[in-house]
Amino acid sequence: MKNNILGTNKVEEIKERVSYNRLLSEVLDNDRLNEKSPSVKEINAICSDSRRVVPGAAFFAIPGARTSGENHLEEALSRGAKVIVSESNDINVPLGITNVKVGDARKALAKFSKRFYGSPDHALNLIGITGTNGKTTVSTLTRHLLEGPGKPVGLIGTVSYNLGDRDIPSYKTTPEATDLYPMLKSMLAAGCSEAVMEVSSHGIHQSRVSGLNLEVAVFMNLTRDHLDYHGTMEDYYREKRKLFNGVNGPLPKVAVINGDCPYGRRLAEELPPQVHILTFGFNENNQFRAKNLSLDAEGSKFVLESPLGNNVVASPLIGRYNVINALASFAIVHAMGKNVSKSIHKLRTFEGVSGRMESVEKGQPYRVVVDYAHTPDALRNALEMLRECTKGKVRVVFGCGGDRDKGKRLEMTRVACAAADQVWATSDNPRTEGIDSIFADMRKGVCKGADVYFVEDRRRAIDLALDAANNDDCVLIAGKGHETYQEVQYTAIPFDDRIVASDLLSAKLYGG
Repeated sequence: MKNNILGTNKVEEIKERVSYNRLLSEVLDNDRLNEKSPSVKEINAICSDSRRVVPGAAFFAIPGARTSGENHLEEALSRGAKVIVSESNDINVPLGITNVKVGDARKALAKFSKRFYGSPDHALNLIGITGTNGKTTVSTLTRHLLEGPGKPVGLIGTVSYNLGDRDIPSYKTTPEATDLYPMLKSMLAAGCSEAVMEVSSHGIHQSRVSGLNLEVAVFMNLTRDHLDYHGTMEDYYREKRKLFNGVNGPLPKVAVINGDCPYGRRLAEELPPQVHILTFGFNENNQFRAKNLSLDAEGSKFVLESPLGNNVVASPLIGRYNVINALASFAIVHAMGKNVSKSIHKLRTFEGVSGRMESVEKGQPYRVVVDYAHTPDALRNALEMLRECTKGKVRVVFGCGGDRDKGKRLEMTRVACAAADQVWATSDNPRTEGIDSIFADMRKGVCKGADVYFVEDRRRAIDLALDAANNDDCVLIAGKGHETYQEVQYTAIPFDDRIVASDLLSAKLYGG
């Protein structure tokens, strides 16, 4: 018999939305309807973006960083909104419009969305993966290991949303509650009984997943990122912890935790006793650990030691940190009560993730790799991994985002200088910030004697790095991965590192 930590799959019928006045009062419990509000006979949609309001919609006026939904009430009403939910006492709405005041509009939106779409998270065995690095690879790999013929598995993440019968482009790692719950409901309609999703710290803090029911919660790691938003590493950690300790919603049945990460070990100690914990990593005290590790340019081999015994694993994923990602996925598979031995064999057929250590091949005598590494830890891991399997020199093109954590820029440059033979610092989503300002912060991390060039134009920087490459070298183009644009002054300008590198290589090799 399989060791099923979660127990049998739940079969719970999804009720159609029965909102209106009763749902408004039940879901928004301690909040109250405006005394002059009419009876709400029907709500056709829920929106937090006034541009998406349709007739009969409930519009949630969410406060934001640059603007507030309350500034867009006129547009929402002109488009046919029948219910306005906000945190303000000062909203005057026309006759016939229901006005609801709430203490926290974001939490109210999540709670209302969940009920409006029939609480599909309770009918799915839902896996939530959080952490600074590795979320996308682990979520995609876990889906690959869990799915089978006639058994689709849903996926919500940075690269795309797979709803069981179709893929749609991703616009946020963790979507807003108004989009999340209909996606989960679509997965159920497509025959999914399981789904995997990435959960970002922004998504937790902004209550996009408030009240979400997770069967398994996964903690990958915590390293410096998003401090422009969270302020300190401690605050960043506390947001992640909410997914595991009942602050965000129901306790997960199983917590899968990186036992090699100091924050992971701390998290394991702070969880309530009713949460079953599985740890993974290289250290001896982890339940899923890798021994006798062998790494090369084709992938990795190791012995998996787990509660199920010892198994030899051959992975097509290159690098030490991808061994950690594989261990996490195996632990998740075990938590879901599935056959880990079958997953070990299935790993060999995994084709990787778009923009994650993705090679660009045009017949050149050196290697070109595009990766999403955009934090100091991720860049260090990527460069160290490529160093292990590169005979020649390792060269890197990278940048630091504008309007984001400025302290990270020095660390990113320091890592690049220490781990690469040659460095091109360039633009990477400058947003509204001038490149000179970004470069000034990055220059503070330049090490003495480092071979570093600052090139404003990203295409030009990639071109120069390819020109410098010799036989058996490796050029890493880091930071954007799967992204197909540059963010400049609130505008998305088309730019795909993979296409740019491919075009430049073709021109160099074939004169195209």
